[in-house]
Amino acid sequence: MAEMRVLMRPVEMLAWFKKEGDPVPLRFKDNGVEFKVEQVIARSWDKRAGNRMLVFQCQSEINGELKRFELRFELMTCKWFLYKI
Repeated sequence: MAEMRVLMRPVEMLAWFKKEGDPVPLRFKDNGVEFKVEQVIARSWDKRAGNRMLVFQCQSEINGELKRFELRFELMTCKWFLYKI
């Protein structure tokens, strides 16, 4: 598997929230192109500089190829980021 590049780029996200308040990413838009989140492989917490984030390891088929990527949800600002691809 190829090395993932760190981007930390804000994205527009369509997500739903479980009854307990946990977000589930469905699809996002990056540079005007929309991508569907087909599978969330893992979910974890990260804290950098006192800023808590939910980290989602995801994968989707993009241009006929299975790609892994990492999305992050910043709790303080409720912003989504494409962190790695």
